[in-house]
Amino acid sequence: MTKNILIYIALFFGSVSETIAQHAYFPMKGTIMFDREVYTRARIRELMQEHSDNRNPRIVMRHEGNINEIPEKTVSQFLLQFDEDETLMQPYEQEENTTATPNRPIRSSGSRNRNIRQGINRSSQQGKIYYQNIKTQEAEIALELDEKYLLQDSLQNITWRFTDEYRNIAGYECRRVNGATPDSLYIVAFYTDQIPLSAGPVLTHGLPGMILGLAIPEMHINYWATKVDFSVENVPKQWRDKKNKILTTEQFFESLNNNRIFGGSGSDPRQRRRNLLENLIY
Repeated sequence: MTKNILIYIALFFGSVSETIAQHAYFPMKGTIMFDREVYTRARIRELMQEHSDNRNPRIVMRHEGNINEIPEKTVSQFLLQFDEDETLMQPYEQEENTTATPNRPIRSSGSRNRNIRQGINRSSQQGKIYYQNIKTQEAEIALELDEKYLLQDSLQNITWRFTDEYRNIAGYECRRVNGATPDSLYIVAFYTDQIPLSAGPVLTHGLPGMILGLAIPEMHINYWATKVDFSVENVPKQWRDKKNKILTTEQFFESLNNNRIFGGSGSDPRQRRRNLLENLIY
């Protein structure tokens, strides 16, 4: 009799846990705050080394001395909004009297949504805006140089290799995956399957969950999620500037083919394209 009772209890709790698992909530709409870390000093040293062959050694040494006065790392914030099919990532500037607590979800409220919109508006002119449509595999980047551009292309395919390394980011257990872009740029991503949208910062995608951590070692740039909030709002549609000059990425490359800041004027067109792509996206 006792044995039968134990069996019934085990079956009961087993069915309850299965029911809970079946009804687990996997959010598909919300916002993620990212810190963008740029190791400025290392990045400048590397850029100077690449161009040192064409420069006066005395000038190079003088500038290397000034590098030590530059902060080792700079941090800026980006806000990524997502729904079932789309993501929109924009620069975000917090008000001075607003304090943020790392790894603490933001509570949804009308005032919070207003603060987000104000933060986006304050910084929209200071950086790029990234849009990706996961359903149609389309990508757009809005940026401003000599004029305003809207670059339209398909999402680039990234080759991923899974590892057994895990890290907690913004309160989520994330798995490490090593990746390579079509231009052979090595990247490291940490994704969570608790947000089951195949997307991430700066147009990364292709994993079975949201990317909350992204490192580009060669460029000395990292993106780390600090806050995650869920909502019922879709990605906003009215973010494109009507004054934007619409180009494909290839057309944009051709227009900046000899631009030293973005791609240099080397003889290898593949290297120029890669340099342009790296500076354009990341």
